[in-house]
Amino acid sequence: MNLALPALVPALPALGAAATLAVGRKAPGLARPLAVVPVAVSAVLALVVALQLGSGQTLDAATRLTPTGGPDISLALHLDGFTSLISVLVGLVATCVQVYSTAYLKKDPRYPSYAALVSLFTAAMFLVVYSGDLIVLLVGWEVMGVCSYFLIGHHWEGADARSASLKAFLVTKLGDVPFLFGIFLLASDAGSFRISEVLAAAGEGRLGHPTLTALLLLAGVAGKSAQFPLHTWLPDAMAGPTPVSALIHAATMVAAGIYLVARLMPVFLQSGAALVVLAVMAAVTMIGSALCALAQDDLKRVLAYSTVGQLGYMAGALAAGDREAAVFHLVSHGAFKALLFLAAGVVIHAAHTNSLSAMSRIPGLRKRVPDAHLLMGVALAALAGLPPLSGFFSKEAVLTAAEHAAHGDALTNGVGPASAVPHAAGWIVLISAALTALLTAAYAARLFLLAFHSPSAALPAAPVVAADHEAGAPYSPEPDEADPATAEPHAMRWPLWVLAVPTVAFGMIGGAWDWLPSLLDGGSLRPTGVTGVTGTGLALVGALAAYGAWRAATARLGTGRPAAVGRVPEQGTAPAAEVIVADPGRTLLGPLFGPARHGFGVDRLYHALFVRPVLAAAGLVRFLDREVVEGYVQGSGIGANLLGRAVRLAQTGNAQTYLSALLAGVVLLAVLVAV
Repeated sequence: MNLALPALVPALPALGAAATLAVGRKAPGLARPLAVVPVAVSAVLALVVALQLGSGQTLDAATRLTPTGGPDISLALHLDGFTSLISVLVGLVATCVQVYSTAYLKKDPRYPSYAALVSLFTAAMFLVVYSGDLIVLLVGWEVMGVCSYFLIGHHWEGADARSASLKAFLVTKLGDVPFLFGIFLLASDAGSFRISEVLAAAGEGRLGHPTLTALLLLAGVAGKSAQFPLHTWLPDAMAGPTPVSALIHAATMVAAGIYLVARLMPVFLQSGAALVVLAVMAAVTMIGSALCALAQDDLKRVLAYSTVGQLGYMAGALAAGDREAAVFHLVSHGAFKALLFLAAGVVIHAAHTNSLSAMSRIPGLRKRVPDAHLLMGVALAALAGLPPLSGFFSKEAVLTAAEHAAHGDALTNGVGPASAVPHAAGWIVLISAALTALLTAAYAARLFLLAFHSPSAALPAAPVVAADHEAGAPYSPEPDEADPATAEPHAMRWPLWVLAVPTVAFGMIGGAWDWLPSLLDGGSLRPTGVTGVTGTGLALVGALAAYGAWRAATARLGTGRPAAVGRVPEQGTAPAAEVIVADPGRTLLGPLFGPARHGFGVDRLYHALFVRPVLAAAGLVRFLDREVVEGYVQGSGIGANLLGRAVRLAQTGNAQTYLSALLAGVVLLAVLVAV
């Protein structure tokens, strides 16, 4: 294979970002092609590289960048089935996001900088995927963190966007610090930063600190992939533009942590304790985020919590030792989650609000966005894991992996011994994943019913039209952009249909026909009868429970019985105004509804444990600096001034005064000597 092709994959978006920043302001007409074309060409090249590499093949190439006195840093390239699959996903989603953004942010004066950051974000993820050296991978890892800070805070005029971007940056950096130490420790044990040599050392049992190394690496994974307890930044990141949410949630930043563990799976299989920690972390993440999603009123926050939960699924598969199932679900989730976010952007622009309760009062919303209505329904069904969509196959692969691990025959597929995975890790993942399947279907059905199918006749009149908090003003597509009968611009419509193809077909092609296993580790991704029936049954029960609660709440809405309905502030009106909403989440969660809506108080706990002490310490330092240190400095200046005044008073210019003082001094000295 010509090594220039894989080198161009991350290079082209980076060059496109530089060109967009250089000429975007001076020639706005060039900003859009410079944003779209390099990323689209890079996506095509990623597909060409994957096809040239083929199934079951690997390619390693490296050149030493610099000697360090220890392990050398190399510009290394590693290609295999995992890199092929994820790079194609990154290219596809990034291209759809860039095209979608041309209409979504058409009137935004900061579009050139936004597009450049998206291209740089994409290049950084490509670098993470293709890198064969941990230090070079770390460069892409950190560039993504910086880009996410600017993209989440794109609408920096709003306080929510500013605080969300800062929170995302600080929380992910909190995980990156131990992650960096984990990389150094791993390289110290293996004698190299090259991933291939690290894996060889792990296979030969030459890692001296496998548990400590794995736990340090997991801290960085928890930050980037929004796993408990570092998950709180991701729901708040919804303050950024919707296309950014699609990119972060589907194919880049949050996927990087899962991909890293998959690449370094032999390292984690050296420590059963680390796998149990990962399993517990995944279980808490899955169940907690699903409960939170069932209580949210903001459409994008529901999708954000669903991303956290699905990342928990992937982490659970890794804890069960099956990186094949984790990557399968990563790619499957990337397709339908990008579709969900981009469809949500169409709905938000048509409704001019993110609030599900407000959308439920807009008559005919689904008729204004027919494509988004249909495809969001398909994507939600894939999220719930209903056959024959891709989410069904990938979710069942995770359940199958957990089932095997629980019975002691983990599907490590030759990466490590099956006995390396503790039974406890398998049982933890299996039970939590089954419960999450039930909850996922419930909140997916709730979202669809509230957004599109609430009977507006039973609700208060005068539908709410609130300003879109992302753009600051309602979006109105140009007449030549959108179908007059709908509110869907063409540039925002066709990416939905492109992403619908893998949402529907990827699972059947990849799992049922054994094409995907041959590309990865060679195992089987077909669902077993037990997990297939159980998973689908739980999903149907969850969806039917949400539907039943919604019907009951809607029926009681007209009678004024408050048990099945809730009151929420009405957007766009006086602060005291409220509307009554038939929310099935309130019925299903009962007393947990309030805590779940506020994330079970994790943010408040962190504020009490970390933010307040830091602010108090900063206040103390400020007091000491201004009152104590500056007091001494100012006191020394005052003393010098007083001394100067005293000396100045003594300098009268009168010779008699000087002689009198001299005589008095002589007399005083004489008396002292005599005494």
